[in-house]
Amino acid sequence: MVVITSNQRDVILDAVRAMYTAVADSPEREYHFPTGRRACEYVGYPGEALDRLPAAALESFAGVGYPFAAEVIGAGDVVLDIGSGSGTDVLLSALLVGPEGRAIGLDMTPAMRRKAAANARLMNLDNVELIDGDAEDIPLPDSSIDVVTSNGVINLVPDKPAAVREMSRVLRPGGRVQIADIVVRNLPSEECRSSPELWAECIVGATTESDYLDAFRAAGFEDVERLSTLDYFAASGSESTRRTAGGFGAHTIVMRARKPA
Repeated sequence: MVVITSNQRDVILDAVRAMYTAVADSPEREYHFPTGRRACEYVGYPGEALDRLPAAALESFAGVGYPFAAEVIGAGDVVLDIGSGSGTDVLLSALLVGPEGRAIGLDMTPAMRRKAAANARLMNLDNVELIDGDAEDIPLPDSSIDVVTSNGVINLVPDKPAAVREMSRVLRPGGRVQIADIVVRNLPSEECRSSPELWAECIVGATTESDYLDAFRAAGFEDVERLSTLDYFAASGSESTRRTAGGFGAHTIVMRARKPA
């Protein structure tokens, strides 16, 4: 396992912020990963769900799968979306939980938080809250969340076990997790994984599917289940990215798990 130094961690997070600031502010640009409504449709979002959201929420979508396939969110739940971006998933969560519930979006990129907040105002949703923070140190109390959702984020996190432990900490007993994320069949070399600038590419920071799911088991989660896989990078407009992703076997998994009651 590659040890990420504190300096490398700062560079990784700065690179991630820069990448997703660009996606927020310049959604019309072509990126090495699919974005926008076409990306939503490619990874499995139903059209009728997307039609309920503002175009500005969809144009900067950069998720890698459809975590709502896990079907673990109910009316009245408090949902935390880790890496909420421009708001696609946190807004859908707010609609699912209804006025008695709450949807909290956690994101470390100011441009994305501003965009998500504007989209929540467009929808007149008063059960949405956007907070600054990252997955390794969630600024919420213990046992305060019913469901954690995340889409294409944990692969970018330097300390993945810490992020999973934080999910467990903030979840109430019996709380659920639904996640879409990138994993690989072949780990990138230590040289690649030690290069902070490459982490924002969504591939070199990823781990294997077995290690990913085992991190949840190690944190005490039960019913850890992979629901589906997707050749996400096949939709990339970059031939180089498709070739690199293919070499590492990079793909999306959608999974769910439960904290013991």
